[in-house]
Amino acid sequence: MARMHARVKGKSGSKKPLESKVPKWVEKKPKEIITLVEKLSKQELSSSQIGLALRDSYGVPSVKLITGKSILEILKEAKLVGTIPEDLKNLIKKSITIRKHLKSNKKDNFSTRGLQLTESKIRRLQKYYKNKGVLPADWNYHPDRAELLVD
Repeated sequence: MARMHARVKGKSGSKKPLESKVPKWVEKKPKEIITLVEKLSKQELSSSQIGLALRDSYGVPSVKLITGKSILEILKEAKLVGTIPEDLKNLIKKSITIRKHLKSNKKDNFSTRGLQLTESKIRRLQKYYKNKGVLPADWNYHPDRAELLVD
């Protein structure tokens, strides 16, 4: 199937190997990993950045495989999750930077199109998260108040 905003067919990304047991070389215990996740979250890292830090610095191949919970579930239990999901927050940040760029470069039509595509993704995600109950039903994205949402 073709991608939504590009006219090309995309290939899927890398897939994790089908492992059902914890590898022997992993030295960390599940409680240690949970405390590391909470510590890295307090350093204001996103859940994807936490996963990368655990993989690269601490040698943890999969948090879910070792602890039985995903990083997001661990953060929810510790009440360290923000009100807006991470992917939606990243798209809002992207639209803010495109708007700042367009203030000084008014004739940049490619960026204008990029802003339209980004904001359509935001609206689509907003609808999805409202249906799933992650966002409240009265939550709306307004470009004028977008910086207040991200801070």
